[in-house]
Amino acid sequence: MDEPRQSPSRAGALLRKAAPPPALCGFLLLLTLIFATSYAVGSGVGPVAPGMHGTSDTGGTGDTDETGGGSSGTGGMGDMDTHGGGN
Repeated sequence: MDEPRQSPSRAGALLRKAAPPPALCGFLLLLTLIFATSYAVGSGVGPVAPGMHGTSDTGGTGDTDETGGGSSGTGGMGDMDTHGGGN
């Protein structure tokens, strides 16, 4: 009636060594669930700032010229006194 215990085979022992620890598998599963939940909530809510545009500098629609000043040509970096002194 007693069945003799078989020693683990080499393939089984090698497979157990190669498998990641259960804590790592649980952590990755939890990370995946949190990411999926946050993605679903974000998709449901929609954009946070719908009027916001990217910061790409294409088209030159800004109001500053290359020197960093206004478009009128006065008050730019070229007009600045960089030699010190208050006057």
